[in-house]
Amino acid sequence: MNTSLTPAEMARYARHIAIPEFGLQGQEKLKAGRVLVIGSGGLGSPVLLYLAAAGVGHIGIVDFDTVDDSNLQRQVLFTTDDIGKSKAEKAKERLLALNPHLDIVVYKTRFTRENALDLVKDYDVVADGTDNFPTRYLVNDACVLAGKVNVYASIFQFEGQVSVFNYPLADGSRGPNYRDMFPEPPPPGLVPNCAEGGVLGVLPGIIGSMQASEVIKVLTGVGEPLVGRLFLFDAASFMTRILKVQKSPDTKITELINYEQFCGLESPSELRPVKEITVQELYDWQVQGADFQLIDVREPHEYAVANLEGELIPLGTVSAAAHRILKDKKVVVHCRSGVRSAKAIRELEDLFGFENLYNLKGGILAWAKEVDASVPAV
Repeated sequence: MNTSLTPAEMARYARHIAIPEFGLQGQEKLKAGRVLVIGSGGLGSPVLLYLAAAGVGHIGIVDFDTVDDSNLQRQVLFTTDDIGKSKAEKAKERLLALNPHLDIVVYKTRFTRENALDLVKDYDVVADGTDNFPTRYLVNDACVLAGKVNVYASIFQFEGQVSVFNYPLADGSRGPNYRDMFPEPPPPGLVPNCAEGGVLGVLPGIIGSMQASEVIKVLTGVGEPLVGRLFLFDAASFMTRILKVQKSPDTKITELINYEQFCGLESPSELRPVKEITVQELYDWQVQGADFQLIDVREPHEYAVANLEGELIPLGTVSAAAHRILKDKKVVVHCRSGVRSAKAIRELEDLFGFENLYNLKGGILAWAKEVDASVPAV
């Protein structure tokens, strides 16, 4: 592959080439780079615009949707004349008008577990611009299985997140992935999407630009990507935080699964229900001084960020630590959203005959939303 720059490209990218740490070598790496952008909407628009302007030579766009007038408040790739037309096709047209020195391929299809591995295989980096949990987990798992870097971002109302997942490390291993940070999705309906909850129009531009910056850093090797770190931004307060993300030994990805079912949008019939308690009921128990045991089955790094002062017994260790769980009083088991804790309860009931276990419905996310807003909902 010829990655040498033409005279026209040398002139176009002169401000990049003038940066000592970047230079001609960095620009040639961008020209050789192959990036698959999943979604050309709120996040995809700034990501695509800046990657195209920067000179990323090969860009794939996955988007089955058409432009709607409600998109135009934030999806800056499109205009009023584009309403009703294919987002992927209009994105390609706009990007080539911006920079004709590119190879752009459009995939007017949904990103599914049937086509995910085939779509990502020919790219170096995947930029996740999706807005729903099933696709977010699918993107992550496909990148892990295919050995691709996943540059992640998400937005909601005034808040955004950015991180770099599955990055190759010096020792030959890979950095943390999305499941190390969020082993399970929130309960259905607890976190609305942007269509339901809204999003500040400029936020995707801010977060998407950061996402594009991370893609460029990954492709060129310039700078320090957000590996093992989650960047949080609140546009309302202009506050930022960076949380550490660590690899979990319990994170194992061996195949693509039914992500609708995993995210609770389909109910697996084989899972029996468990007894539940709401966060308000738990709060009332605490206020009344009820005698019960509280067990947290999340990971230590999650517990360090936010906890309800329960006894930490990570899901992978519940069987070995069953002797620490009381049988002579009520025991409330919780996790981030209620999925892992329900699994822990079924395991304890099946193996040890527990009959006094209650799952905290909605987990710590519901507690942060309904009881104590000072608890970080992460």
